[in-house]
Amino acid sequence: MEEKLREVFARALDIPEEMVKDELEFNSIPQWDSIGHLGLIAALDEAFGIMIETEDVIDMSSFKKAKEILAKYGVQV
Repeated sequence: MEEKLREVFARALDIPEEMVKDELEFNSIPQWDSIGHLGLIAALDEAFGIMIETEDVIDMSSFKKAKEILAKYGVQV
């Protein structure tokens, strides 16, 4: 499931999958700005059939944190 999450991140942010690592953080690359973040959230919602709550949208500050947040929604990565 982590591979699927990596693919969603890469596609949503339009970056190579090799760039998607635990250390990847919000605003660490030009593609992951506030607009990119909203697109990423929408892509995650769609890919995993969930609706991420506002609090978690704000807290999703890295790929590593995304894995933790998605676990709350029953997505095991």
